[in-house]
Amino acid sequence: MTVRVRTALLAAAAVALSAALAGPAVAAPDATGGHDATRRALQAAVEDGVPGVTATARDGRGTWSETAGVGDLRTGEPRSERDRYRVGSITKTFVATVLLQLEAEGRLSLDDSVDRWLPGVVAGHGHDGARITLRQLLNHTSGVYNYTEDEGFARDYFLKDGFFEHRYDTVTPRELVAIAMAHEPYFAPGTSWTYSNTNYVLAGLVIEEATGRPYAEEVRRRITEPLHLRATSFPGTRTGLPRPSSRAYSKLAETATGPTYDVTRLNPSIAGASGEAVSSSADLNRFYTALLRGRLLPAKQLAEMTTTVPAMDGAEYGLGLIKRELDCGVTVWGHAGGIHGSSSEAVATRDGRHALAFNFNGDWSGDGEAVIEAEFCTG
Repeated sequence: MTVRVRTALLAAAAVALSAALAGPAVAAPDATGGHDATRRALQAAVEDGVPGVTATARDGRGTWSETAGVGDLRTGEPRSERDRYRVGSITKTFVATVLLQLEAEGRLSLDDSVDRWLPGVVAGHGHDGARITLRQLLNHTSGVYNYTEDEGFARDYFLKDGFFEHRYDTVTPRELVAIAMAHEPYFAPGTSWTYSNTNYVLAGLVIEEATGRPYAEEVRRRITEPLHLRATSFPGTRTGLPRPSSRAYSKLAETATGPTYDVTRLNPSIAGASGEAVSSSADLNRFYTALLRGRLLPAKQLAEMTTTVPAMDGAEYGLGLIKRELDCGVTVWGHAGGIHGSSSEAVATRDGRHALAFNFNGDWSGDGEAVIEAEFCTG
């Protein structure tokens, strides 16, 4: 999933939780200094209504971690800097990296059509997989309809009554694609840009066709195991989170008011290769640092990945990477991710020398952009 889904369903401003619910900040010792503005931005997110936050940054001074608020509204247990959490669309960078590795090995070309690998899958209501390339899937210029915007899907999985009825349902990748195929495409391939989770569900299926193994197995074999990302996993249909972890909370409504629900347990097959991954802040920093420093891709493929097209809100989109220029002129690369009760960001400078990853365990409030600006533009 992505912040786009969160924005569409939870667009109203949040009413802050009481200080008693939010709890006091719990921070690791600041051994390196220079993160005061980031600390204030994290605390501001809690004051804005996020139950709890956890963040880790790496730069030339070392590693710094901070938590604020709570991981469990019922018990008041604090968040941990070691928390595992659902990272949503940050999954997309892992998927794009594997496809680029396969291209480097000569096993596919990003200029292959989708039909070359998935004949007949992208068809109906104007969709034509013969006209869409793998590159257009990865940079969201395919025009393929985003299945999470389907009214029935949103009702069944994002709003209260549907969520509690369907939270443990298993949905296959091809069923997700079929939902998208019931709608017209947004535009002709290559003529515009629109974020679509369907693109990465299809990319996961292409990896499976090209390798004979599920996309998650390829990510583990090629990325998480070589980088020793021990907190990163792809749960498939498993509904719980590995420990340590916090609870995840949502309003499950089109507004940011009303009751808060514990949505920690769910079947992440509704996201699949578009957003099912679980990770930690430390693992995400290690991943993006390694990626941007060329440890995972040859120079040619890394150049492809960082070739961008205009996207949303002044940002540019590469292949599974978002490029953003901050107000202070610093450019960061990474991805945002949202899924029920979890909103995450992971970004790094192009040289990989400065990285930040953080998570809010609520999906209706909190200013992630302010946290990024604070970390990279002050100190």
